[in-house]
Amino acid sequence: METPLAYRQLKSYYKALMPTLTEAEWQLCEGQLRVRTLKKGTMLQQQGTVCNYVSFVNYGLVRTYYLSDGKEKITEFFKEGEYTCDYRSFLTREPSISLIQVLEDTEVVETPYDGLQMLYREIPAANILGRLIAEKLFIDVCTRSEVQANDSIEQQYQSLINNRSWLIQRVPQYMIASYLGVTPEALSRIKARVNKRPLQSALVY
Repeated sequence: METPLAYRQLKSYYKALMPTLTEAEWQLCEGQLRVRTLKKGTMLQQQGTVCNYVSFVNYGLVRTYYLSDGKEKITEFFKEGEYTCDYRSFLTREPSISLIQVLEDTEVVETPYDGLQMLYREIPAANILGRLIAEKLFIDVCTRSEVQANDSIEQQYQSLINNRSWLIQRVPQYMIASYLGVTPEALSRIKARVNKRPLQSALVY
């Protein structure tokens, strides 16, 4: 059976992580998937509700954030080819404290919690895939925390320019400021200083 177009990028993602994944195993995985097309501004996850899906971004852009004293604090951005989810809520089955919003017209491929647990029980390869995906996400979170703890805001902004230039191009400045934990005015001053310097060597994260 031919894989539907909407699932092909996810299948390639799985095969890159685990080349030994068989077609039969993939077909079982495919049976638990659903595709959603979302307009810019749509909420993918609401605060106070349990997160029931992990979402693979086929195309588009989303942000995760929470509210603190009525102000938004952006924690991360996810683009095509990446997974997004409130993993704490998804794993604990407790209400989410985070929100996930679509920033561009976006298509996601979703796997439900119950379907994922079934795949873990039925397919040994699914457990390996889940572990590999979780390990990557854990490394990303740890790296982000280390950068926040050790690098200045100016260094973090320079790193975005060097390594995630797509983010600078696709996201409004006030969201970049929220992500870095500064005001838009402070970010403008940082940008001015960075733009006056020669190109820095890449600071990877």
